[in-house]
Amino acid sequence: MHSKQPISLISAFLCLCSTTSPNLPFLSKHSSFYFSTQSHSHIPSIISPPTPKSPTLKRCIALLQTCNSKPKLKQIHAFSIRNGVPLSNPDMGKHLIFSLVSLSGPMSYAHHMFYQIHHPNIFTWNTMIRGYAESENPQPAIHIHDQMRISSIQPDTHTYPFLLKAVAKLMAVKEGGKIHSQTVRNGFESLSFVQNSLIHLYAACGLTDNAYKMFESMTPRDLVTWNSVINGFAINGRPNEALTLFRQMGLEGVEPDGFTMVSLLSSCAELGALALGRRVHVYLMKVGLSGNLHAGNALIDLYAKCGSIREAHRVFDEMGVRSVVSWTSLIVGLAVNGFGKEALQLFGVLERERLMPSEITFIGVLYACSHCGMVDEGFRYFKRMREEYGIVPKIEHYGCMVDLLGRAGLVEEAHDFITKITLEPNAVIWRTLLGACAINGHVALGEVARAHLARLDPKHCGDYVLLSNLYASEGRWLDVHRVRKTMLREGVKKAPGHSLLEVGNCVHEFVMGDRSHPQSEEIIDMLEEITRLLKLEGYVPRTSNVLADIEEEEKENALSYHSEKLAIAFALISTAPGTPIRIIKNLRVCADCHLATKLISKVFDREIVVRDRSRFHHFRDGSCSCKDYW
Repeated sequence: MHSKQPISLISAFLCLCSTTSPNLPFLSKHSSFYFSTQSHSHIPSIISPPTPKSPTLKRCIALLQTCNSKPKLKQIHAFSIRNGVPLSNPDMGKHLIFSLVSLSGPMSYAHHMFYQIHHPNIFTWNTMIRGYAESENPQPAIHIHDQMRISSIQPDTHTYPFLLKAVAKLMAVKEGGKIHSQTVRNGFESLSFVQNSLIHLYAACGLTDNAYKMFESMTPRDLVTWNSVINGFAINGRPNEALTLFRQMGLEGVEPDGFTMVSLLSSCAELGALALGRRVHVYLMKVGLSGNLHAGNALIDLYAKCGSIREAHRVFDEMGVRSVVSWTSLIVGLAVNGFGKEALQLFGVLERERLMPSEITFIGVLYACSHCGMVDEGFRYFKRMREEYGIVPKIEHYGCMVDLLGRAGLVEEAHDFITKITLEPNAVIWRTLLGACAINGHVALGEVARAHLARLDPKHCGDYVLLSNLYASEGRWLDVHRVRKTMLREGVKKAPGHSLLEVGNCVHEFVMGDRSHPQSEEIIDMLEEITRLLKLEGYVPRTSNVLADIEEEEKENALSYHSEKLAIAFALISTAPGTPIRIIKNLRVCADCHLATKLISKVFDREIVVRDRSRFHHFRDGSCSCKDYW
């Protein structure tokens, strides 16, 4: 599925535009349970066969079939008890449990009823598995299935889709593999809804190649099949493949729905494909899906991740119904785009609306404080999160606080904060500290952080690079060579920097030093012209972190071929003057590229938006929105 060629976005969108149906189904909310379940201690008894239906039993079943609320269901249950209808009757128990699960009732209640039924049939077993699969705690679904097998109850066509849904929520890969084998042995693997469930399972567990293998083996494929595999690639960081599959889906005449569009928007957001994302937005408006809550949230995420925060805000303002996810998406979007104060103001509006922020909302708030250097404000929000909203800080919140202190140059305070964390600090927290040490030149603490990382995540290439850069910033070149020799000995390879750029309805990928692009010669000529003009502006390449064993001129050339500079050069020769340039980069922008891009925005009168590993940089007229604080 992977391709080095530019991704044709216009072909993907033409498939979208070929759809003429104006009545695509709306995205639906998946109901879930919010009740804890009890452990299962025994199997339902199998005693006598059911008795013929009595008039009272028939009446109870008829009432259950029209029941539309949990209080009413309890009244019917009480009525059946008063009139001598035993819950042990399989028909009564079957309908009572089905009604309860359909109304999202507590599974503890269903559990109690299930274990009173004499001789439950496969429908009742499946209903229990479904109820747990759709609850917050799907683990008992596997236990129910195990008991079903012990009781020699043969599965039917509905058993495995419900069971695989539970396994997908648990991301239990091994258990999923066992169940896959059972579907083969029992002859259910060829059923489309079982295959769709397997695709969803493998995608949820990050096994996209397994999901795609199952997809390829299916004939025919329905819309659910396409949505499952496209979403699988989208959520697992493989947007190229998601767009390619969407194009193939159109060529095979399958019409997309709202779920397809949300996956497509997610892929556009990851690639920074703003032009295609805008076309998807127009299409959603055309078919009446733009007002849907899930689609609106996806659009906010798209525009925020493409650096177009005004459009993200416009979508938010035009939403008729907003969820906490909507508010959180915009708060995080404002924060990563460098509008920290605006993010905090929006959080204040959320509080005045008396909405309950989530733990992710507070990650956005702390992120805003971190990237704007608001240390005191960050600690106040961190305190309020626990005291006012009862949100227990998770490791991600602690990571934000370490980042907040590190970015402010308070490296020793960040280390002290880590030592007081009640949770076990993970590799991300120590890596955050190491990054702060590399930026601020704290060698001793950097080595402490690296020692912890060697224990927690010894093969992570970024840790070696950070330590190497730390030594280089201090002129300790022998240590730099030692780190790089260790990388060679351990077989650790540095992840190459790459940048993505959307031009001419295609996403182009540039890798540091790569000359494989069809217009490579023109790009190199433009790079030389850029360097010449920047030096007239007083630009001096920052070569301090480049290896010491190459000549100064070679150091400058090495910096010139960083991926974002290649992307900018290509944009300058491929787009009209004044056109904004939008780039997505997989690594943190280095100091030299940051300086050069500021000057390029001034010399060529271009707005340049760069999304690096952690935030956005909006370059205009020789300055950056981050105010050199990143």
